[in-house]
Amino acid sequence: MKVLITGNRGQLGTALQAMLTAHEVSGFDLPEVDITTKEAVFTAVAATAPDVVIHCAAYTNVDGCAKDPELAYRANGLGAQNVALACLEFGAAMVHVSTNEVFAGDRLDGYEEWMPLNPVNAYGRSKAAAEFHVRTISPRHYITRTAWLYAPGGRNFIHAILNRARDNGRLRVVIDEVGNPTYANDLAAAIAQLIETHQYGTYHLVNSGAVSRWEFANEILRQARLSGVVNTPILGKEFQRASTPPPYAALHNIAGKAIGIELRPWQDALAEYLQLTG
Repeated sequence: MKVLITGNRGQLGTALQAMLTAHEVSGFDLPEVDITTKEAVFTAVAATAPDVVIHCAAYTNVDGCAKDPELAYRANGLGAQNVALACLEFGAAMVHVSTNEVFAGDRLDGYEEWMPLNPVNAYGRSKAAAEFHVRTISPRHYITRTAWLYAPGGRNFIHAILNRARDNGRLRVVIDEVGNPTYANDLAAAIAQLIETHQYGTYHLVNSGAVSRWEFANEILRQARLSGVVNTPILGKEFQRASTPPPYAALHNIAGKAIGIELRPWQDALAEYLQLTG
């Protein structure tokens, strides 16, 4: 299978390239191809003639999206529209990587794949727009929602917690934001499995189990053996930022599990990540 990855130098794109070695893989990223320019996307897709495009490229700075919603839409909404149009034009299937932030986060029971979207911030709105374009344009699509993604070699929540813990010996972490920490390598493996099924639709691909940011930090400290660090729980309103995340946006993997795609518990994935990164 010929696979084209947008955003191939990002954390998920990098993991996918390592995972899809059984396929003919190519990719692009900024500055070579700007997904907000339709002609550039069409040229890149035409040149590779892929069977499937995995669309990872996105503007994921949620606070940046809050400060510039127009930029958020251009990068995430218009970018996905351009990729979907190229897939339609050149006969490729499309995997679109979305987020738990398309939901309001007001359901204590979490979210299943078919529940209505109601984003509460600019990033979530731009990704909901992207999903709309993909569904409307690309007849053969997989929408894969994930959450709290992390990978080796990049800045992420785990990296921040460990640095603060080692530098200061104390933490203040929000307790009223709940989601699914997801290891990029596990998500890449799930996507690799999904594109072999031709079972198009919407999927929640997250490491199993939901946790608050504060509880996630506690497990990071426990596994890193930093037992002397004080971790004080705080409310999100005490942590000033431009964007407001959905408070309880845990995702349930119903559709993927039904066809045999299930990610391991987030605690096990975290253990592997810490072993690899030291």
